Amino acid sequence: MTPPNTITKHPASRGIQPRKYRAIQRRDLDSLPQLSRLSSDELLGMKAVASVLPFRVNEYVIDELIDWSAIPQDPMFQLSFPQPEMLAPDDLAAMRRLIESDAPQEEQTALARQIQLKMNPHPAGQMEVNVPRLEDGTPLPGMQHKYRETVLFFPSQGQTCHTYCSYCFRWAQFVGLDDLKFASREADSLRRYVEQHSEVNSILFTGGDPMVMNASLLSRYIEPLLDIDHVLSVRIGTKSLAWWPYRFVTDNDADDVLRLFERVAKSGRHIAIMAHFSHPRELETRVVQTAIRRIRDTGAIIRCQAPLVRNINDNPQVWTSLWKRQVLLGMVPYYMFVERDTEPKNYFEVPLARAYDIFSKAYRRMSGLGRTVRGPSMSALPGKVLVDGIAEIHGEKVFVLKFIQGREPSWAGRVFFAKYDESATWLDQLKPAFGEKEFFFEPAMREIKAHRRSPAWGDRSKFVRRLSEFGHVEWM
Repeated sequence: MTPPNTITKHPASRGIQPRKYRAIQRRDLDSLPQLSRLSSDELLGMKAVASVLPFRVNEYVIDELIDWSAIPQDPMFQLSFPQPEMLAPDDLAAMRRLIESDAPQEEQTALARQIQLKMNPHPAGQMEVNVPRLEDGTPLPGMQHKYRETVLFFPSQGQTCHTYCSYCFRWAQFVGLDDLKFASREADSLRRYVEQHSEVNSILFTGGDPMVMNASLLSRYIEPLLDIDHVLSVRIGTKSLAWWPYRFVTDNDADDVLRLFERVAKSGRHIAIMAHFSHPRELETRVVQTAIRRIRDTGAIIRCQAPLVRNINDNPQVWTSLWKRQVLLGMVPYYMFVERDTEPKNYFEVPLARAYDIFSKAYRRMSGLGRTVRGPSMSALPGKVLVDGIAEIHGEKVFVLKFIQGREPSWAGRVFFAKYDESATWLDQLKPAFGEKEFFFEPAMREIKAHRRSPAWGDRSKFVRRLSEFGHVEWM
């Protein structure tokens, strides 16, 4: 057990008053004084969207992040509060009518379900071809194993967030569609699967947000993995630094969480906090900067990622400012993602050509320290596909695309070309360049989808890298 005095309060945390977390949800919209500046019609539209898509916010976001004098255009308001245009016009009108007429809740819920099921709730084959199985054939619906070296784990107690992002591509986790949730109550199943798959060296805890769990529960999932020699890294995907930084500063078990991070680092593993920052304003408060310092003091690395989202951060200067602040605070810019192909994408999506232009302009303004970031990247069914350039080759204007990760490992790093399309927003809207009938990966993807099988990764043993192979790692 790590001695209690290993984690100490950073001097900057002195004077930060603890907050008690309280979720503000749809039923609270009428009573929020800040929304009194909206018309009754605007508020009705907001309620209609919140009946279909998840809505949750907290007082930190309301008090310290949103500029209420600038709503509804304020990016943090757009990021956390439902906007009417997030629903198709007909669906919005139908839901508004039910709410306005005070229709029975059962009727409102039924309409909400109809709308939700039209919205591609789990893009990129998450339910069809990403779910792994134990060697005895038992499916593990709380996990995903899409890339050879990495397993994603969805702890059932972490399938919520301190605040819901309005553009969240995992919104189906939060709206009561139980058969569409990705969650597992079985920490033992995770351990058993990883032990059976020696090619796996990295575990990513995701959700929802694993950091809504208490330290004891989080430890129950993570610590058994430290006895598996081929596990080299543990990642935690979280928006808590942006939405509730008190989690690492003044929450009752904040110190216990940090001690857990420290134990992972001292075991010789890499521990990465995959932080989700969408806008520079999320990095401005004293409490988030203190939380960042405390996490870094444990030996954990904070890597930062976010999607490019219209109405929130679709401006190169916003990204330059975001990445520079991250570097200044000791974090690593990691990914700019393309908004996923799930509703309400029509409100938030940015065409790939414009996404590349925004990324390129922002990237050019960075020093080498910030050029660790990759993007714009699509987490598509075949893998993570980077828009690496726009070029003219043999008289044809094309997108230069590159696999960062592939469902088949041999695809990683491979460059391919698509016809230039200024309106395309996702991989499946692109056509192969140079007269090719299909992209090189499509035959393999047909096979994978037809048989719902994992990729043919071949002899896994030659890819194994065990902690013991690296010798003793001294943690300072």
